Amino acid sequence: MPKSRIRKKDDFTPPPAKQQNIRLTTGRRWVAPLMLAMFLIGLAWIVVFYVTSGDMPVESLKNWNIVVGFGFIAAGFVVSTQWK
Repeated sequence: MPKSRIRKKDDFTPPPAKQQNIRLTTGRRWVAPLMLAMFLIGLAWIVVFYVTSGDMPVESLKNWNIVVGFGFIAAGFVVSTQWK
């Protein structure tokens, strides 16, 4: 019975690495300052409401001032989803 030929396999050469351009400035510089501003406005709104015993920031809203403050904080979290 004849011997089978042994094929020589080519050495593995990995594909060339792709050059990735990493840009830290993606044009969304406004996200972080806006997010922090929303957090701070919401926190300040709630603190002012409690410190003034409900007289400020908007007296006619009464306890709904807390909802407004948490609304600003929630908006800050929504804006934070755009941060890359």
